Amino acid sequence: MKKGINVWSFPSNMSISSKLKITKDAGFDGIELSLDEEGEISLKSSHQDLLKVKHLAEDFNIQIPSVATGLYWKYSFTSNDYFIRQKAKDIVKKQLEVASILGADTILVIPGIVGADFIPNCEIVEYHKAYERSLETFMELKKEAESFKVSIGLENVWNKFLLSPLEFRDFIDKINSSYVGIYLDVGNVLYTGYPEHWIKILEGRIKKIHLKDFKQKIGNLNGFVDLLSGDVNFPKIIENLKTTGYNGYLIAEMAPYKYYSDQIIYNTARSLDRMLKDNV
Repeated sequence: MKKGINVWSFPSNMSISSKLKITKDAGFDGIELSLDEEGEISLKSSHQDLLKVKHLAEDFNIQIPSVATGLYWKYSFTSNDYFIRQKAKDIVKKQLEVASILGADTILVIPGIVGADFIPNCEIVEYHKAYERSLETFMELKKEAESFKVSIGLENVWNKFLLSPLEFRDFIDKINSSYVGIYLDVGNVLYTGYPEHWIKILEGRIKKIHLKDFKQKIGNLNGFVDLLSGDVNFPKIIENLKTTGYNGYLIAEMAPYKYYSDQIIYNTARSLDRMLKDNV
């Protein structure tokens, strides 16, 4: 398996060039970049803009395995507002295009929102309506993914939706495309279950892995902590990933420190080294 770092692990005002330099220096194989409304990679980015980023990563010998975005918290596929749902579809299409140009094989997508306690005044959507809208959307968008040959990785997040690995598995199977699977975030699972169980149940459907750690006794957003300092059973996770044949990227999604912000990148790389070393 390869070591990756998510771009949100760096200060937001740091240039992509600086992020790539630190990524390389810390010993990662790849970096997951993000599509934003504004910035170096945005909804307005041209083909030429994206090629510059791709060539910059090649100069550092750093791969771009996937492209994330936080825009689906604002533009949800399951919203009661038709125009918001259409905007979300447009973002997927742009995200697929961006990933294709950058050489990434996966995009991270939040499949919809029933509700989110950490978002003030978050729209609440009836569960059955969210399910129907999301399923219909990805039955449509799978054709776009197949055309670009870039996978849509549906991430499990704190959205009160697709809460069980069995439900998530069946949802993916209904879409029935090798280009639509799960982007499994092991830290997000721990709030309600056991990520090592999800790995077994979702065998063959996992497109990418996000690594976060979480302290259950805190139980809220403040419970996310440095790798190996929380309650996620990483030895079992690595073991189950290997048993089920996953050999892709492990992409750490961290939060930069308040001071010496880049130190989180180096600490995370060493934690990943330890995980992989003990599970050769």
